[in-house]
Amino acid sequence: MLHEFLDNFLHNLFKPLLLFFYAGFLIPLFKVKLEFPKAVYQGLTIYLLLAIGWHGGEELAGLEPAMLKQAIGFMVIGFITNGVIGIVAYQILRGTTRLRKVDAATVAGFYGSDSAGTFVTAMGVITAAKIAYAPYMPVMLAIMEIPGCLVALYIVSQLRREGMDGAGNMPGDPGYNPLLKRAVPASEHSDHSEKSPDRGAADRQEAMLALEAEAGLPESEIAAAKQAGWLNKETLHEVFMNPGIFLLFAGIAIGFIGRLQGAKVTDTDDPLFVTLFHGMLCIFLLEMGITACSKLKDLGAAGWQFVAFALIAPNIFATSGILIAHGYSMFLGEPFAIGTYLLFAVLCGAASYIAVPAVQRLAIPEASPTLPLAASLGCTFSYNVTIGIPVYILIATIVTRSFPVG
Repeated sequence: MLHEFLDNFLHNLFKPLLLFFYAGFLIPLFKVKLEFPKAVYQGLTIYLLLAIGWHGGEELAGLEPAMLKQAIGFMVIGFITNGVIGIVAYQILRGTTRLRKVDAATVAGFYGSDSAGTFVTAMGVITAAKIAYAPYMPVMLAIMEIPGCLVALYIVSQLRREGMDGAGNMPGDPGYNPLLKRAVPASEHSDHSEKSPDRGAADRQEAMLALEAEAGLPESEIAAAKQAGWLNKETLHEVFMNPGIFLLFAGIAIGFIGRLQGAKVTDTDDPLFVTLFHGMLCIFLLEMGITACSKLKDLGAAGWQFVAFALIAPNIFATSGILIAHGYSMFLGEPFAIGTYLLFAVLCGAASYIAVPAVQRLAIPEASPTLPLAASLGCTFSYNVTIGIPVYILIATIVTRSFPVG
């Protein structure tokens, strides 16, 4: 088994997908004057989300009733699992790092969600290796992105009730000012550069990652959202209708309805959604490498404990996901494919960089916009797509062989 792991590990490290990621990672290190066009990144993200959703929707429409029931049960389990992961992540961050409570809550929300980039990379790896997976897993990507948003919103609402000021400081924190009633919204960062010189640039980069325009929300909307409670109309709209989740659900719905009408697009010889997918993913990972490397510098302010969390937490959460998936498999009495375990593991062990940043900008303006993305992209994404995938395959193999189903 060790030989099998080393073989998978070495092959994964030098797959073209990861070589593109390494190439992008080296660009900031070597100070190459290359700026990845924002429009190209947005186009790639739109394509990947729609392609995954379309394929998942078609497969979902073709499921037998028993498999559909299994899928629904797994979706419920996945939603609850990521919700628990968000809560656990908050407790770990509060106990091991020096993050402010509002920042710990926001980071926990990132880890209670999932990562489309990590998911599509894992899909690319197992597809190239011809490892089978359950056809409904793309739907899990959409479902499991939501819990982290809700966890972060709830914890921050509790902090506000406990007296958090507009800058995110709690009573007793250095710089706490109870007279400061609100945080500066994204649209006003440029007018307050003397107080926070780098927040405008950070928000603009975050906006690019979230597929949204660089302009922030009006102050009146943010104030209304904060007064209406943690689940108000504006926040719910951002949670369930942010661009990433909408595109994924749209692709699923299109594929599902089209397949029911007898039209199947994503066959093995489809030139757009199958043949081009691997190449598009390679270019996407080039950009991800650039962004991941550029985020590393933001980790210094949070301390080594925060960096350790961003590297260790994926292993804990992904392993927990594998064990939960295997428990569900044993409950059903039906063995899951190794690819299913891997995809569920990365959905549990990855951290968001699209959905939660969009929600944060609307509903949690007090939190740092850079620290969560530094952890999720700079450390966790980089770890998952290079080392994590073969590690999770090994863990899933050990679990399934040690406790066989049926």
